Amino acid sequence: MDDDRSGNAGGDVEQDQPVPRARNGEILRNLAGFWLLGLCNNFAYVIMLSAAQDILESGSKNKTTATCQDAIIERECAPMSTGSVLLADIIPSLFIKLIAPLFIHAIPFGTRHAIVVLLQAFSYILVALGKDVFTALTGVVLASFASGLGEISYLSLASNFKNDVVSAWSSGTGGAGIFGALAYAVLTDPYLLGFTPRNALLSMLLMPAVFALTYWRILLIPAAVHRVNIMDRSTYFVNRGKIFRRPLLNSPPDSPTEEDLHDHRHFSFDALSNDDKWAAVRPLLRFMVPLMLVYFGEYFINQGMFELLIFDCAHGFGLSPASQYRWYQVLYQLGVFVSRSSSGWVSIAPGMLPILAGLQLLNATLFTGDAWLHTVPHISLLFIAIFYEGLLGGAAYVNTFRAVHKLASFFQPRKARFITL
Repeated sequence: MDDDRSGNAGGDVEQDQPVPRARNGEILRNLAGFWLLGLCNNFAYVIMLSAAQDILESGSKNKTTATCQDAIIERECAPMSTGSVLLADIIPSLFIKLIAPLFIHAIPFGTRHAIVVLLQAFSYILVALGKDVFTALTGVVLASFASGLGEISYLSLASNFKNDVVSAWSSGTGGAGIFGALAYAVLTDPYLLGFTPRNALLSMLLMPAVFALTYWRILLIPAAVHRVNIMDRSTYFVNRGKIFRRPLLNSPPDSPTEEDLHDHRHFSFDALSNDDKWAAVRPLLRFMVPLMLVYFGEYFINQGMFELLIFDCAHGFGLSPASQYRWYQVLYQLGVFVSRSSSGWVSIAPGMLPILAGLQLLNATLFTGDAWLHTVPHISLLFIAIFYEGLLGGAAYVNTFRAVHKLASFFQPRKARFITL
């Protein structure tokens, strides 16, 4: 599955020597690689949310109108809310994240990557070609499994690289939001490219190809990472008998240890005991709860309220209800992207994370009030509010992960690896 190339030419690096300037090219490639991994991993997830209304109309004769409405008499609830797409896009990902620590360490990164790419490709095909809602939602479930498996895999892989790659990953995931939502809105908007949802989704098959090339051709994998040789069955799974060893503090972060150079194909680390797992999880609860509340607020808004927040031609820039929904997703993802990408310049103290949760829950209350009372006079004001919602969501994500990453440094390496899972 993986080839035997080593991006850092581990055998030629002397650990006692300072990092040469020539390594800058390798660092840039790894930064670009992790940015693309973040982009591609979350791209299908974002596309499914942006296409939620179209997915629920698979095989339906009652298609969302493609023209703006002269007057909004009432805001009707659909028989099946776009929240059902959210559940199909979230629950499988959460499930794989919960059970992964039990077995994921035995599966090589290259094998995981191949599974993620294939799941993502099949998800686009099923959603695009599905003749009914069940088939389309099955495609969404596959995209969710791919996203969840990818996130735990690439964040764990990042521990073998310089810390900078985590910021690159974070920016890439934010980029998936804005580029994915924008791509779908532009492709399907009748005033722009005017693709049908089916053709727009099929065009997204380009992304799994980029995904595959990123890991196997752009990223420079350190020698310490286990590789699969298809001719050697003993490499198909990671040997759990080996103990993971970190490089010396004064050695380059990407350089292998002496033990890695002797036998990097059987690299692994001990499975954690249940006590170790609980010891690793308990300190994270003060970060997990605020982030959970932030996500609850924003998904309640995005998949519960957006479809009810529609404007007529005069107050909605002449956009159809379907186009309004898609551009809501774009503005939200733009806020997330700006917030995550600016994490290197603007940081929020861990003690402020509950405040972000409170502000997002306040947003959910205000959006619910507007869906009920129709108080916002023009869609432009709602665009601003949605952008702000995205800023809060992105800030909560990146600052929570930064706090967890710092906390992990106080644990033994094996426990730190579990925390990133």
